Formats: sequence, structure tokens, C-alpha cells
Amino acid sequence: MLSSSTIAQRRFARRSRRCAPITSWHGTSCAARSTNSTRRLPLIKPLTYGAYLGLDELLALQRPLSDPPHHDELLFIVIHQVYELWFKQLLHELQATIAALDADDLLRAAKLFRRIHTIQRLLEEQVDILETMTPQEFNAFRDHLNPASGFQSVQFREMEFLCGVGSAETLQHVVLDDDQRARLERRLREPTLYDHVKALLARRGFATGRSADLVEAYRSIYNDAEKHYDLYLLLEDLIELDERLLLWRGRHVRMVERMIGQKRGTGGSPGVSYLEKTLHYRLFPELWEVRTHLGSGSYA
Repeated sequence: MLSSSTIAQRRFARRSRRCAPITSWHGTSCAARSTNSTRRLPLIKPLTYGAYLGLDELLALQRPLSDPPHHDELLFIVIHQVYELWFKQLLHELQATIAALDADDLLRAAKLFRRIHTIQRLLEEQVDILETMTPQEFNAFRDHLNPASGFQSVQFREMEFLCGVGSAETLQHVVLDDDQRARLERRLREPTLYDHVKALLARRGFATGRSADLVEAYRSIYNDAEKHYDLYLLLEDLIELDERLLLWRGRHVRMVERMIGQKRGTGGSPGVSYLEKTLHYRLFPELWEVRTHLGSGSYA
């Protein structure tokens, strides 16, 4: 049996071993290594609203060129930057809509079109804000924009190409860097939104090869809406997309004429006379034509 003194000595030895610094294989004590590691840990800042949205960078992007800066130039820059942000979102939504059409998921397509139409209404309403600026106020800084022009908006051209409006000739009149040219050329090569709609109709058994075939397909869908209800709603979403684009173009043309009359555009375009021609563009011409053939009676 161990004596009380022996037991006390063994307990002391065990405590000493626990308290002694443990040395790692490279000669640094684990306690010291732990302390150094703690010191080196970076301080992690909590995510803030401004950091998430990149507001410091975003709010530094409005740089008027007039000197001294004209009061209304900031409005002009903000409006057009916001347009570009909405164009980015519209491209995002249109791509998702095409994916839904390809998957025969017309319920999701309807949800996406609801958002697209809401953004389109907002784009049209932004013209009201621009029209709070008078011609005198715009002309006070307009020369600083030359030769830049809204005609050069790459994202708007992307939307047009995606929806089936535009051609390779357009690229000859737009100043583009290599990446921008590649983006637009890719859009021109890809099937358009209308191509995806036609493919969907073909899968449902409708002829789509000729313009007259499409008109007849649309007439069949409208005349038997209950049987083709999902397609019926799709056609109405498509015509609203087309109509709202035309309404925005019309507001834009009248706003430009109100500001500069018949002057040439800053990018060298004919200005209002060029913009007037875009009012005849139709994304889905057969959808407009079929309305002449709907209904009954001598006018049908």
C-alpha cells in the first residue's frame, strides 16, 4: 500500500505534466502557436446594405462632363444608367422565359412575363422624369455627349436581336469593342424568342413553316381558347410584350422631338426621323395580323 507522501508526489507530477508547455515537432510550443494564430485571424466585418449593393462604387459612376456641372446633367446620367440596369434585368428574364418555353412550362412563362411587362411599364414612365427637363436645360450640356448616343446601347441591341429585330447591318453603325461585338454576333446567331415560340407550337401540332400557317395557328388558338388555354394566354403575353415595346419607342420618339426637334442625334444618327422608322417594327407580325381575322360577320 502506497504511503500518503508517495500519493501526493505522484499527483504533483501529473499536474506538472499537464501544465508544462507542449512543444510541437518544429520546436514551438502549442500554447504559443495557438496565441500567434489567434492574433493573425482577420477581423470579419458584418455584411452591410451598402457593401452588398456596392453602393460606394455605384454612386461614384455619375460623372457629369459639363464644367461647371450643369444641374440637369446628373438627372440625364441617372435615368440612362437606370435604363441599362433594367435592360440587364429584362435580358435575364427573357432568357428564363425561353428556357420555360423550351420546357413546355407555360405557367412559369406567364409568371416571368408578368415581371417583364411590369418593368416595361416602368421604362415608359421614366420618360415622364426626363420630360421635367426643358430643351434649354438639355442643350446646355448636350454638346458634351457627342459622339456618344443611346443608339450605341449594346444591351438594347441584345434585346432587339433576342426578340428577332435587327440584323448584322446594325453592327456597322454601332461603336463596339471586341467583347461587345462578340456578344451581339452571338445573339444574331442564336434562335430568337419567336423561334422558340414557333418550336413550342410545332410540338403542339401546329404548322409554323409559313407566315400564313402561323396566322392560321393563332386563329385556331383564339377561336378555341378553352382547348388551348395555356397557349391562348401565352399569345396575349407576347402581344403585350410587343405592344409595350412600341409604346416605349413612341414615348421616346416624342420626348426626343420635344427636346431637340429635327436636329441630328449626338452619335451622327438622323435623330427623330430615324427613330420614327422603329415605330413600324413588330416582334410578332402574325399576332397582329390575326386580329383582322378574328370574330364573325362581314368584317371578319
